Amino acid sequence: MVVIAGAFMSILDTTIVNVALYDLGISFKEGVDSIQWIVTGYMLAMAAVIPLSGWIALRVGPKRIFIISAVLFTLSSLLCAMAWSLPSLITFRVIQGAGGGLLMPVGQMMLAQAAGPKRVGRVMSIVAIPMLIAPVLGPMLGGFLVDGPGWEWIFLVNLPVGITAVILAIRLLPPDTRGQAWKFDPLGVALMAVGIPAITYGLAETGSKGTFTTPSAWIPVVVGVALTTFYVMYALRRERPLLNVRLFQNRGFSAASVTAFALGATLFGGMILLPMYEQGPRMESAMMTGMLLAPQGLGAAIGAPIAGRLTDRHGGGIVAIFGLMLLTIATLPFTMLTATTPQWLIMLALLFRGMGIGASMMPAFAAAYAALSRSEIPDATSQLNVVQRVGGSLGSAVLAVLLGRRLGEITAGGGSAAPRRGVDIPLPVREKMADAYAYTHWWVLALGLVALLPATVLFRVEKTARAARIREAASETNV
Repeated sequence: MVVIAGAFMSILDTTIVNVALYDLGISFKEGVDSIQWIVTGYMLAMAAVIPLSGWIALRVGPKRIFIISAVLFTLSSLLCAMAWSLPSLITFRVIQGAGGGLLMPVGQMMLAQAAGPKRVGRVMSIVAIPMLIAPVLGPMLGGFLVDGPGWEWIFLVNLPVGITAVILAIRLLPPDTRGQAWKFDPLGVALMAVGIPAITYGLAETGSKGTFTTPSAWIPVVVGVALTTFYVMYALRRERPLLNVRLFQNRGFSAASVTAFALGATLFGGMILLPMYEQGPRMESAMMTGMLLAPQGLGAAIGAPIAGRLTDRHGGGIVAIFGLMLLTIATLPFTMLTATTPQWLIMLALLFRGMGIGASMMPAFAAAYAALSRSEIPDATSQLNVVQRVGGSLGSAVLAVLLGRRLGEITAGGGSAAPRRGVDIPLPVREKMADAYAYTHWWVLALGLVALLPATVLFRVEKTARAARIREAASETNV
């Protein structure tokens, strides 16, 4: 109950904000390539603090850190509602992401250790509940708030949810039992906190400027790659690094990481595109946009519980493969978007796309756990969440820039096409705008295909690990 409340808060905020991006672009008079940093900054902050979750949980205690994180998330939501400019809003979103970044991994850590490998599929499907309900309620609630009181309320709505999460944590979580935390690693924190955001910023600048040769693009990428590489070499020499890169020697974990990265890019990057499409070339209201996007969350709500049961019975690898295949097929209609594509077709594709997401994300995580020892689960949980958030931030940044450049080509002066409201856009112009969204969805489709290959490796590794456990259990029974 506590984990669901905390996760629901952070995920609901993401889905609400996606619907409000169009209005935020109008309010701050910015294009999509700038507005996307409201989402990207949030996810980068989450990725930066997630590696600390294992150390903080042992040092401070999971109950205490959960409560602190929920309080920080709630207070920063209030600051977001009071933002006076785009830079101030992005800053407060970074603080909000830092507060929300620890809620899911700390909760997953406690649940995975308590359940054990045999029940991890069922437990992960329970953790997926907020991921399923929030995408259904978030767009509709966000549309209602944006069209009604204003975009500020997409952040103010977090206050009652945050207060509820804190009260539940105080009342329901058992007392903390602190373990022996390893020595804090400030150099590792600095390398990871700067390296990955630098790469993301450089890639975004590459798309925005149209070339990799500009210093604002290649310098951050080079610096980020160098810092990340140095961290890997540094971590291999430490007995207890911030991120246990030795886990990547496990083929199953490596395959799950690539799958999580590509799925994060597909999921979070794609969640930016469709709200902008509905409010742009389709000229729908925020409320109607929220209702049109709800089927994706509904599909995930249908697919995830079924996937959880199938994972316990047949393993997460094979379930993830079928989920990814469904996700890829359901993305195809979005590569053919026009300004008059039937809304029923979009909603139907979203329903099946959501089912694919629900049947792939958590089964992939469960398959990775099956190939690891119990003591490796905390590190694995942290790192898979990091990989997923980094994939989401990179995907959001790159896809938003690709979209912004394509939209900019149809504006008189070039550059990014800023959202407009109250303007009757001619159909030929809206058709060109819709073509930009169709083009960008080809990249979303490619990311889904990227996740398929490692999923097959994950299936084979998990199958071997499950067979080994069965043989070991039979041997113990005979003894």
